[in-house]
Amino acid sequence: MATLNKVDIRKIRKKRARLKRKLKCRFCPDGHIPRPVYVDYKDTKTLKQLVDREGRILPRRRTGTSAIFQRAVREAILRARFIGLMPYVADE
Repeated sequence: MATLNKVDIRKIRKKRARLKRKLKCRFCPDGHIPRPVYVDYKDTKTLKQLVDREGRILPRRRTGTSAIFQRAVREAILRARFIGLMPYVADE
């Protein structure tokens, strides 16, 4: 069996990364964006899935959220934090 050098390993990893499953927006399941665009700030269960352990909002490429809903998610997380439903930072 041939040994793989660092360049070959990098190429294989890049190829795997490209072949990952295409993420879909959880807010528009059928592909069309419902109007009005709204994400409920009181739904902390959904919002916590869109925030990492440190309390930062996850980017679109990690969650698969569409651009228009990513803006709504950001607004909802900011509202939930301001009201006190979600923490600004992680408990440590």
